[in-house]
Amino acid sequence: MDIDATDRRILTVLQKTGRMTNAELSERVNLSPSACHRRVQRLEAEGYIRDYVALLDARKLGRPTTVFVEITLSGQADEVLDAFEREVKRIPDVLECHLMAGTADYLLKIVAEDTEDFARIHRQHLSRLPGVAQMHSSFALRTVFRTTAIPV
Repeated sequence: MDIDATDRRILTVLQKTGRMTNAELSERVNLSPSACHRRVQRLEAEGYIRDYVALLDARKLGRPTTVFVEITLSGQADEVLDAFEREVKRIPDVLECHLMAGTADYLLKIVAEDTEDFARIHRQHLSRLPGVAQMHSSFALRTVFRTTAIPV
């Protein structure tokens, strides 16, 4: 299905302010509440809207440290990649894992309390991941900008 300008307005508003009533959303996108509700249901059913979440403040939850870890594996065989991906999903501190093109095979985004906590995560989890040949960690000094909104 193709989405039109009205669908795009709905998606844009919901990405930035997902916690609103259908009446508020319909007013923001200039539609009747019933038409807006039908469109949102269709966007959900067709997978454009994957989920609804609450975005938490990592600093308030005691996880202000963001670490990006580049991982190079010992090989590129499917078994090596599959084993790594299966195990990295089990680490609760890993927010994102991306298979990369370039010098590293994977890029992880990790949250930690501080450098000592990251050392614990490294010792207990990262160092035990299968197939890892090399790791390079970079600590974010400050987050300048962050969004979850995809341009529509």
